[in-house]
Amino acid sequence: MNATATAVFEPLGKHHDRAAFTCGNNDIDAYLQNLATQDERRNLARVFVLVGREPSRIAGFYSLTNTRIDIGELPEGQARKLPHGRIIPGALIGQLAISLDKKGQDIGEILLIDALKRIVDASEISAVYAVVVDAIDEKAVAFYQRYGFIKFPKIHHRLFLPIETARQLAF
Repeated sequence: MNATATAVFEPLGKHHDRAAFTCGNNDIDAYLQNLATQDERRNLARVFVLVGREPSRIAGFYSLTNTRIDIGELPEGQARKLPHGRIIPGALIGQLAISLDKKGQDIGEILLIDALKRIVDASEISAVYAVVVDAIDEKAVAFYQRYGFIKFPKIHHRLFLPIETARQLAF
């Protein structure tokens, strides 16, 4: 799949072959295969898939949901700018994965930028202070940091991206 020429994002649907998808992480594979449609149905997450010439074959996917950020979890420089005692709204990229056979084709960046575009669009309707991710390992941490994500000081592998930075990346 030429990632940019034929890539199409779609909401996860019944016609997508979830069983054939594998990213190499059993927990993430199980999420897509067993839980993603339940999360959609229960309004717990929205799941978007990247497909190519074969519309049922999933090259990658991500999920989005709302979250809240505890001001005490932010780095001091960020927390100082915010009112204490308030709920800080965020958007969570809950899952982001690439099919093993598509690795090395910049699909991770394509997935991330699409997710950021959707979050930035949503932030015009409902406030979002930052995009939050829970990286699965150090390699994923490094991936997100390349795009400006900042580590939460007290939460291992959790990072955030201020919405202003997301807006710059997305458009």
